[in-house]
Amino acid sequence: MNQGWVSYLPAFLKKRVEGRQELQKVLNNTGWLFGDRLLRMGVGLFVGIWIARYLGPAQYGLLSYAASLVAVFSAIAILGLEGVVIREVVRSPEREQEILGTVFTLRLAAGLFAYLLTMVTVFLLRPTDHLTQMLVGIMGSVLVFGAFDTIDLWFQSKVLSRYVVYAKNAAFILVSALRLALVLLKAPLWTFAAANAAEIGLGAVGLVYVYRANSQRLGSWRITLDRARNLLAASWPLVLSGIVFMVYLRIDQIMLGQMADAHEVGVYASAVKIAEIWFFIPTAIVSSVFPNIVKAKENDEAEFYGRLQKVYNLLAFLGYAVAIPTTFLAGIVVFLFYGEAYASAAPMLVLLIWSDLFANLAVARNAFLMAMNWTRVLLLMVSVGAFVNIVLNYVLVPKYGGVGAAAASLISYWIAGHGACFLYKPLHRTGAMLTRALIYPRFW
Repeated sequence: MNQGWVSYLPAFLKKRVEGRQELQKVLNNTGWLFGDRLLRMGVGLFVGIWIARYLGPAQYGLLSYAASLVAVFSAIAILGLEGVVIREVVRSPEREQEILGTVFTLRLAAGLFAYLLTMVTVFLLRPTDHLTQMLVGIMGSVLVFGAFDTIDLWFQSKVLSRYVVYAKNAAFILVSALRLALVLLKAPLWTFAAANAAEIGLGAVGLVYVYRANSQRLGSWRITLDRARNLLAASWPLVLSGIVFMVYLRIDQIMLGQMADAHEVGVYASAVKIAEIWFFIPTAIVSSVFPNIVKAKENDEAEFYGRLQKVYNLLAFLGYAVAIPTTFLAGIVVFLFYGEAYASAAPMLVLLIWSDLFANLAVARNAFLMAMNWTRVLLLMVSVGAFVNIVLNYVLVPKYGGVGAAAASLISYWIAGHGACFLYKPLHRTGAMLTRALIYPRFW
């Protein structure tokens, strides 16, 4: 079906997409994901700035520490099944009810287990810090709600992400208004943790609604032990990869909290917040093109690698487009957004924004590994990056604080996303493709 928006494109772009239904579908889906992230970027940043200014670095640091601890265990809750489920539904649409039902059940059980592990961990790390324990206990509930993101995977497999945007943005806007009200009412810290949990809970309700609105029924889902065994067999390396990935994504804030103080965590978290605004770019692009990349692999190897190179080139270009201006404007951006109390976040932001470049490429490289079903290789790549990140944080944080943590992130992101490709011979070609993208990035 032709997309009406094509007629509004400039002539040089219109020629490229006219008559190409799959490309139009991908671009339309990407547009919805970009719109979703742009809304969240704008509203979320505005609300987040209010919260950070209201709470101050110390309290904001406690909230960020609790969120980071929960995030580390989120990989257990989702079971690394995203790419596996999308791949299986694309390949076997006649079995999607069995796939979805089994995945939901597995994720629900894993979410409960992850919540228990999170609480045990916070009591071990902070045995006398009752406030942090309460924050983690409240925010950890999102690990259970995450089971409903199984519905999101079905929409992704159909390249129909606009329905997910409807559901999750409704919850996001409602809770954003609630967060502003909490600031105006000078609410205590724990209420902001509760707002985070409420957003995920309302989003789950919204996903159920739009799924039913598309003539689908949760009651049609089926659970089979054979499917569960097959999914877990395919995903266990991804579960480990996800755990390791979240460790090296969030270990900086956890180690800062343990080795420095809440104030330093809060300052560092403000830099992370700005740097992570752009993470939606590779995620939205790769989420939309992944189904077609899988199809290309099955039909034409040359086309498969050609599409991958284009994605690498594009994401490298976008990474540079963000990193270069931010390098020169970091001090101004931090001061305008967060005020004088967070001024020391500027050098941290410069280092973190360059790590985004390698994070972009890692997202695309991971899509390649998923298409090849090289889940153990993915685990190796991420493990190397996580190990380097932990070691560098241990060495640099005591002396340099948040700047040291940012430097550790930059180096480890490069290793996990690019450098480690040269440690494994079958990935030398991928490493060369990524190098080509870094040297000669292209928008199209």
